Amino acid sequence: MRRRTFTAALASSVLAGPLPAYAAHGDLRLRLPAPTGRWRVGTTTRHLIDRDRSDPWNNASTRDIMTTLFYPATVVRGYPLAAQLTPAAAEVFKGLDAGILHSELPADGVDWAATMTHSHVDAPAPPARRPVLLYSPGGADPRTIGTSVAEDLASHGYVVITIDHPGETSEVEFPGGRLRTIEVPPEVRTDPVLSRKMMTTRFADVRFVLDQLRSLDGPPLDLRRIGIYGHSAGGATAAVSLDDRRIRAAANLEGYLDTLDGELYPIAQHGTDKPLLLAGTDGFRDARFDRTWAAVMSHGGPVRRVELHDANHWVFTDYAALTPQLQSAGLVTPEARARLIGSTPYGIHAVRKLVRTFFAQALGSAAGALSGR
Repeated sequence: MRRRTFTAALASSVLAGPLPAYAAHGDLRLRLPAPTGRWRVGTTTRHLIDRDRSDPWNNASTRDIMTTLFYPATVVRGYPLAAQLTPAAAEVFKGLDAGILHSELPADGVDWAATMTHSHVDAPAPPARRPVLLYSPGGADPRTIGTSVAEDLASHGYVVITIDHPGETSEVEFPGGRLRTIEVPPEVRTDPVLSRKMMTTRFADVRFVLDQLRSLDGPPLDLRRIGIYGHSAGGATAAVSLDDRRIRAAANLEGYLDTLDGELYPIAQHGTDKPLLLAGTDGFRDARFDRTWAAVMSHGGPVRRVELHDANHWVFTDYAALTPQLQSAGLVTPEARARLIGSTPYGIHAVRKLVRTFFAQALGSAAGALSGR
């Protein structure tokens, strides 16, 4: 397939970014961009327990996974907005994600617990079955940092299920307030054995969530139209999961398609006859992407590669919306912003449009007859 470039023409359609707001104690309060679709958005969390699989990171006899569902809602009045992070998760985020895992982010001066989503907790869903999209975040990143894209997709009629991969995620909060933070050793980034273990666990997590869809308590799901997308390690997870017969399309947002020792994943070795989006940035592109992505494209099929200009790796996450606000408040330098998301002024809007356009073409329109407003 022909390689295309996602150009700055999208900038003309971008809404103006939100102005900084401050809590009573002086810390910055960040805002997520509003969804662009016709539907209001509902949200709910589900704790899934795989009793047939032990946890590879803490030796528990079961594998516990937390998910969040975002979906079109018919009524939102009386249903509160969900916070992006719970207070307990925000406290960990402040000390771990900000300033350590992502050194570009400020460790102080931000009220990370104050960021609200645009999704209403347990709001009722319409009765029609909706196509399903799974989301796998990048290594160490929590599922919550993919909220903006998930909400936008839900407002256009999809049910989006964001998945945490406990043990490698910076923070996961389970029912009852139990918190779990990173347990994988830092060597996972350089040790091929540990890295394979991490990715194998991710693949199994996705299969387990797929297994639960028929019995999942929540909005009605169209199980004939299931897609998956992910960022970084989650992008590789999405692409590899395309081999599952239940998944019809996948979007790999800047994930390598090989192991640390250079072995290509099966999808890169053999290609695919299902729609696959390979989306990258000019700020993070390297020879490994060119080699592994060219491998899957060499087999033909409905594979498309795009590149975002003036962008960097975490432009595919909520950081694309939050970092400009941090820069405006003087908490992030232009150089730090460039390392994290690039200098593009339209990043989160471009990413949301790219992902929803891909799935609309790959799975068919998810729009409903009712506006949900």
